[in-house]
Amino acid sequence: MPSQPRLTIKRVYDPPADSDGQRVLVDRLWPRGLSKDKAHLDLWLKEAAPSAELRKWFDHDPAKWGEFRHLYFGELDHNDAVGQLRELMGKGPLTLLYGAHDEVHNQAVVLRDYLTEKSSHA
Repeated sequence: MPSQPRLTIKRVYDPPADSDGQRVLVDRLWPRGLSKDKAHLDLWLKEAAPSAELRKWFDHDPAKWGEFRHLYFGELDHNDAVGQLRELMGKGPLTLLYGAHDEVHNQAVVLRDYLTEKSSHA
């Protein structure tokens, strides 16, 4: 049985590592104070991020986390960027990058979970 491609998440401000594989920023907005050179990105896939309305509603409030996950999963069900991410996953390690300070309650966590859960049910 082939092993599942490695899918990780990381703050875009953290230094890149050789083990990152493809590095994809999944924020709709460019991270504050970070130059494009220092980001070391392979791709900025802002289309994978939550809609502007959902992002503003969530506002990184942990109390809204459960509902945010549910609503974002719904958006991802109809998001063409998911196919692009799956394609990248098939080519080797993939690291989803995000700018949020909260390492537990952010869209990259949801996106990783979505890709992992939906891949295992496919």
